[in-house]
Amino acid sequence: MVYALAVIALGAVASASGILPAAPSGRVASADTVATYRIDVGHSDISFRIRHLMSRTRGTFNEWAGTITADPADWSTGKVEVTIQAASIDTRHERRDADLRSDNFLDVETFPTITFKSTRVEVTGTTLAISGDLTIRDVTRPVVLHGEFLGATGKGTPRERIGFEAATTINRLDYGVKWNRALEGGGVLLGDDLEISIGIEAVRM
Repeated sequence: MVYALAVIALGAVASASGILPAAPSGRVASADTVATYRIDVGHSDISFRIRHLMSRTRGTFNEWAGTITADPADWSTGKVEVTIQAASIDTRHERRDADLRSDNFLDVETFPTITFKSTRVEVTGTTLAISGDLTIRDVTRPVVLHGEFLGATGKGTPRERIGFEAATTINRLDYGVKWNRALEGGGVLLGDDLEISIGIEAVRM
């Protein structure tokens, strides 16, 4: 199973009415207005699931990091970068995880990281769509993460925190993860679609 992510990433946060006001259209962020937020991995998660026979197998990654940069007055200027250590994949099954690290799936010795870099952020109220490039096994494909801004605390202080969640679905075959097994009576062991969900809490640096 591919359990690769992605993504991740997300970043950008919506401009919640009265909480995160949107800047006038066409505003360009300057060095003086841009803020950087570090994803607090201890309070965030990346999870995925894929069909295995008739059920869904779930997993996560234990080692990853990322940042969000944007003008807090206009989150559409946001940029997100996330790097995941592929070998940290964890499905709570040691033998399966070893297989996922092999060249049947993630081939972590050759491709040690999975990355996401945003290319565009769109916000409507508390709803956000983050477009970006997801790279798995050195194959880069565009993805769109759809999510929702969950709130902000300590606005304007050095410890300001923001939170949001998002999800997307990718086809593992697009990233060269093609291993599968035919079943007696028809069908295959694994599905091709990988569902990815993320919950992010980030703190201003």
